[in-house]
Amino acid sequence: LQWSSPPEAIECFKSQKIWFPPPQFYEMCRLCNFSSLRELHEFSSERALEGCERWMPVTLTASDGFLQLLPGDELYPEDPDYTGEKKIILSTDKKVEDLMKEGSTFHRIVIKNINDLAICVNIQAKYKHKNPVIHCSDYSSRL
Repeated sequence: LQWSSPPEAIECFKSQKIWFPPPQFYEMCRLCNFSSLRELHEFSSERALEGCERWMPVTLTASDGFLQLLPGDELYPEDPDYTGEKKIILSTDKKVEDLMKEGSTFHRIVIKNINDLAICVNIQAKYKHKNPVIHCSDYSSRL
């Protein structure tokens, strides 16, 4: 075990020394907004008064990768399956690149493979939350 700052952990992820699932990758990128624990604590204390939103990533399988869609993304379903009971499977024969070129409102994690993730977000976060520090306009961008 080793303590790492969020930027250090992301660098270790990029170099494949460690791995974490896409939701944790997303949150690690959001933590990069803060330079100290004190700053994070102040932000979270103030932001907590704003409310919160329940999220459920929805996976869209493309022909050459995956998109994890998040609330606000234009492809995010109106009624996501929060419990897993509906067994909804989203898939397309399109390539990730085509889905990114066709879209305009993004809040997604692009997954080319287990070690190649990119966060693409161009929406305003709700409830005064912070978007990930690193986002992309090009789906192939890597941290």
